[in-house]
This record gives sequence, structure tokens and C-alpha cells, in this order.
Amino acid sequence: MNFFGQNFNGVYVNNNGNVTFGQSLGEYPPNGLAGSVGMPIIAPFFADVDTRGAGSGLVTYGNTIYNGQTAFVVDWISVGYYNEHTDKTNSFQLILINRSDTGAGNFDIEFNYDRIQWETGDASGGSDGLGGTSAVAGYSNGQAGSNDVYYQLAGSLVNGALLDGGPDSLTGHSLNSTVLGRYDFEVRNGDVIVPTTTPEPMSMGLLGLGLVGCWAVRKRFTRS
Repeated sequence: MNFFGQNFNGVYVNNNGNVTFGQSLGEYPPNGLAGSVGMPIIAPFFADVDTRGAGSGLVTYGNTIYNGQTAFVVDWISVGYYNEHTDKTNSFQLILINRSDTGAGNFDIEFNYDRIQWETGDASGGSDGLGGTSAVAGYSNGQAGSNDVYYQLAGSLVNGALLDGGPDSLTGHSLNSTVLGRYDFEVRNGDVIVPTTTPEPMSMGLLGLGLVGCWAVRKRFTRS
């Protein structure tokens, strides 16, 4: 994959709602993508995911065929938030689609959202999964200052905005898609083409939920 001029053969799947290139990311408060993350990142829901609570799902990932193309899928299904809370859970998905048919290194990014009930963890200033430093969704090349190229979905870092029923509800809107809760981006020659909002969608749901579950990861904590 060619992402902002750098070529990568894989990604690191991080528990906290994102994947990174080059190295893993253990940071959990979503301080936004406008600053220096330190590494390229694609984040469908960067927040303090905690899969240790009873009833929380695990993060699963693997390869599949999607619309005739090879793809890598990461599922965060029914995941709780820090500290081991599962009274509210979120279900969302990331799909990275190989589009080398359009040029070497090209790929598509797809975010899918089915349920977003919490936006923050206890360590991010929230209470009962709400308030504090809220989640952010988008991508960044990870660089600092004027070299930082990033995009955040509307409502990122705004209390209550991305939640179900919120003004920028992730499940209630879409981007470059006719499916409610789906956000599509094309990466061509290393650059992300930011799409425009599409007409009112006609359907809703996550595509390929449960397609992959070959590998699962559970969050490990070393906190004071």
C-alpha cells in the first residue's frame, strides 16, 4: 500500500479503534489527528476500547475477498470501554481494499458503523462512556506541524456528536456511499481523495460483519 508516499506491506491492528503503519500505537486518549500522531494512522473510531469486561467482544481481523478484490478487514464488534465497562458497547469495522487494478499501491478505505453507544473511557475524562475527550474518526500521515496531512469526520472530539442519535451520528450518515453508516475513501498514488457527501442513503448495516474472525486480540494494560 502506498500511503502518503510511503509503501507498506502490512498494518498494526491496535485495540483502540485504529490501525497504524510502521509500528503499533498504545495511546488511548483520542487527542485528535491534527497534531503529530508520530506514525501514519487510519482510525474508524479512535477511543479507549476495553475488551476485558464480561460480555465485550474481541477485536478480530483477517483477509477476505470483497467485491472481487482482496481486502483486509478489522472488526470491533460489541466492544466495551475503559475500565472494563460493557453497559454500552460499540460495533464498527475497517476494510482496506486492494485496488492495484487502478495502479500500483492503490487501495480503498471503508469505515462501517452499526452501533455507537459510548464515546470515551474513564481515563479520558468521561463518565459512563460519555463526555471528556470524545472519539475521533479519520486518518493522518502522522507528521508534525505544516507537514501533517489529516482528515477527521465531522463530530470528532465533540461530546455526543458521533453517538447514535447525535448531530453527526456515525450510524446516521454516510460518505461517498448509499449505505447509512458507511464512509468510503480512495487512496490513489499515495494521496487520499476526500469524497463529498452522498444523497440520502436507502439502507443500513455493516458489510461483511463476521466475514473474518480468524485472529482475535485482547487489550493488555500497564497503568498506574
